[in-house]
Amino acid sequence: MTPALFAYRLATRLAAPLLGFAMNARAANGKEDILRLNERFARRLPPRRPGPLVWLHGASVGESRVLLELGRRLIIARPGVMLLFTSQTLTSARLMGKEIPESAVHAMAPVDTPMAARRFIQHWRPDLCIFAEGEIWPNLILEAERAGARRALVNARMTDRSAEGWARVKGLFRTLIGRFDVILAADPETGARLERLLGRAVRVPGNLKSAQTPPDANPVDLARLSANFVNGRRCFVAASTHPGEEEFFLDATDRFTESALIIVPRHPERGDEIADLLKARRLPFARRSKGDVPSPRDRVLLADTMGEMGLWLRLANVVYLGGGHAADVGGHNPLEPVRLRKPVLTGPSVFNFASMMADLEARGLVRTVIDSGHLAAGLADPPTVSEAAVAALEAAADAPMNATLEALLPLIPKPLLDTSGPGR
Repeated sequence: MTPALFAYRLATRLAAPLLGFAMNARAANGKEDILRLNERFARRLPPRRPGPLVWLHGASVGESRVLLELGRRLIIARPGVMLLFTSQTLTSARLMGKEIPESAVHAMAPVDTPMAARRFIQHWRPDLCIFAEGEIWPNLILEAERAGARRALVNARMTDRSAEGWARVKGLFRTLIGRFDVILAADPETGARLERLLGRAVRVPGNLKSAQTPPDANPVDLARLSANFVNGRRCFVAASTHPGEEEFFLDATDRFTESALIIVPRHPERGDEIADLLKARRLPFARRSKGDVPSPRDRVLLADTMGEMGLWLRLANVVYLGGGHAADVGGHNPLEPVRLRKPVLTGPSVFNFASMMADLEARGLVRTVIDSGHLAAGLADPPTVSEAAVAALEAAADAPMNATLEALLPLIPKPLLDTSGPGR
């Protein structure tokens, strides 16, 4: 055990008695589900079915969406395998509640203390642990290794800043990640950073987010909102916004007085904050979470709900994708609106999707905007979405997912009652 790992385990062990107070405070502030706090300490967990179990862990919404698609394909390839999904945020928990496969289980991720990690691993006894993107929790990883579980890091993404931090504790990184059975990077830059840290080759199958299909939309809601709210107006959608980006979007749309605006915050719990902003600007609006029925008299629809992005994107003429003008966010996945043939404008700070954004911009499907004036110009004259460009993008979309499945399937035991037929 490296000195850094010993220090981390000691610190988390000493902090454990105080975490109950911290979690209760977070629940009081709406940041935790009070009814699911036991799961955060790996207590009163759902039952485990007999047979092989694959645990898929992602922090928040983006990682959870990737893992949901990966999980669906794992079930097809390995019928009978139990899937356990964990995540850390209320937003991702709500997403999982709506979209998780029927045979799977979702639990809130445990806090990374030695005892909680041990209880979690001993209860679930995973055969394979899949961590998405940058989720590195030392106690959980160590307990999984001790229990004999295979481990995989998929769709790994690492910024220069993260790589510099890990370089200072390279021994710890190699102890935790270097013994993983599979490490797959989402982009060449991450692959190179991982290779420098680990001293070994790392496969780069590509970003799994390319395989995500656009979210569905309720056709009745779509028709009703198109007729009663959009009502023939141009519709601009600000999707997955963060603090400051709503003001940016409203500044840019100020001159489009006849347009319909939809604001979809990345975190719906910010609805009150955005409602106050709209009131201060004296913009008539309807609020989805309150059950308001929007009409043509409303300038803005505040879509502070979960699981309806497919609806908002289909109503859009142009999409402003948040995360690119917010500090330390690094952008969001642009492929959902692109695959719905919507022009996308986003900010310059998209380090989490640098390769993907560069490719999409080269294809003419995405445009970077710097300030509100630039955004206004983009809304007035958006990118022309070429059907040929989207078709070429979709043709290559499944390659990263297929390569990931090829790497993971040998690590998953087949259920005793395997009905998948010979050769599967």
